[in-house]
Amino acid sequence: MSGEPIIELEGITKTFGKGVAAFKALRGVNLTIRRGDFVAVMGPSGSGKSTTMNIIGCLDSPTSGVYRFLGSEVQSLTKDQRSLLRRKYLGFVFQGFNLLARTSALENTELPLIYHGMDKASRREAAMKSLDKVGLVPWADHTPGELSGGQQQRVAIARALVTDPAVLLADEPTGNLDSERSIEIMELLADLNRSGITIVMVTHEPDMAEFAKTIVHFKDGVVERIDAGSKSDARREGAI
Repeated sequence: MSGEPIIELEGITKTFGKGVAAFKALRGVNLTIRRGDFVAVMGPSGSGKSTTMNIIGCLDSPTSGVYRFLGSEVQSLTKDQRSLLRRKYLGFVFQGFNLLARTSALENTELPLIYHGMDKASRREAAMKSLDKVGLVPWADHTPGELSGGQQQRVAIARALVTDPAVLLADEPTGNLDSERSIEIMELLADLNRSGITIVMVTHEPDMAEFAKTIVHFKDGVVERIDAGSKSDARREGAI
């Protein structure tokens, strides 16, 4: 069962441009994500799912509405406070991996800790623990070019986890992977969710979304409906 609300969106709107060129990307999004949930966000291009993820990730601000993170109203925070929230509580995984090509898996994983001011020995220890969570300790010294696509995404996930975030935000994490590697990554995310981390994932792939506990469908800038994932533990155990 999921716990307290960690992310609350109330009447969120987002308009790009002004006047006749204005485009309303979000038209009043209402969504609550609870601690321990695994949420897949789906919808056609232009439905508002990526804009919503950017707002959740403090990469963009809503035009109107209320965004609460653990009860605090994010839109009332300063730019520096939002940056601190992002750095302390959120981990990001992208479709394109975004790894440094000439840098080992270990060094890629510890990179966020440099910005936290952590000393080298502590960074290495934390990075190895994070690589262990994704089963890549034997490949710690390998560069991205020496790893498969699935392994590269595992490094990206380890990098996102190394700061011990409250929420993992994954944007099309299987978009560049074949079917076998995609299932491998989704099973890893499901395992991480079972360990307690809250996950919010954008995906175009219905089969991947089914691994989530909750599937949120966007259409025309609003939440159209919310379903339960058929492959999630909660569904199989009858909790949903």
